[in-house]
Amino acid sequence: MTVWKYSDVGHNQDSMRELRELFSGEKIFDYSKPLKLIRQMLSLYTLNDSLILDFFSGSATTAHAVMQLNAEDGGRRRFIMVQLPEACAEGSEAAKAGFKNICEIGKERIRRAGKKIAESLAAQQPDENRPPKTESRPDIGFRVLKLDSSNMKDVYFKPQDFTVEMLDGLVDNIKEGRTAEDLLFQTMLELGLPLSSRITRRDVGGAEVFCVSNLGNENHLMACFGRASSETVTGIARSEPKPHYAVFRDSSFASDAELVNYGQIFNTYSPKTIRRVI
Repeated sequence: MTVWKYSDVGHNQDSMRELRELFSGEKIFDYSKPLKLIRQMLSLYTLNDSLILDFFSGSATTAHAVMQLNAEDGGRRRFIMVQLPEACAEGSEAAKAGFKNICEIGKERIRRAGKKIAESLAAQQPDENRPPKTESRPDIGFRVLKLDSSNMKDVYFKPQDFTVEMLDGLVDNIKEGRTAEDLLFQTMLELGLPLSSRITRRDVGGAEVFCVSNLGNENHLMACFGRASSETVTGIARSEPKPHYAVFRDSSFASDAELVNYGQIFNTYSPKTIRRVI
């Protein structure tokens, strides 16, 4: 029991029904919070551009409520959901439905809830007394990140600890199996860029280049973690607007001469760009 009425904030039966409707009648999560309850909290205690953090996101009711409230009042609230990947019990309805852990349930709920909200708005008849919305589709996108160790190999050994067998493994300073996206997000964290920043991919001189937007500059960070030819480096340096940061992988350069040449190219075309080689 709370000081709020069931008719205003719902109850557990409502939350079970909401999840069943989203997941085609399957009972995939126990004890989720009612959508109306979280929505009530958000409507009372957030601004329309607030950032909402939930450290125990469970089935991601909070994310669902944020998107729902944004759709209702045109807000631009954002959310961060944090959840340990607790395994779904063997034989449970969630496991039978193919969900390995709670995080997978939350991600799928956000996808389905966002799609439902967008479809509901699209189906609404326009109100002549209401001014037209500048955006017909709400922002229902989200990004999934997992906590991991550094992408860099541990090379902090004492000289006497090195062996000949270890040398081949130190040719590349990046751990095996790490992707370009892994390197990009670690770079963004190190440079203090929001992980929600807009990211685009471009072909520059035959190489894939990530462009991260920030502070109105769509090229705030330009990063190439593959083979970087002189055409690639020149293309990045001559980009407009000029990149604030340019990041390359050490193995992007085939020789020391290429590494020196890349610096000269930036000195010529974009001397204010901060360059890093990881």
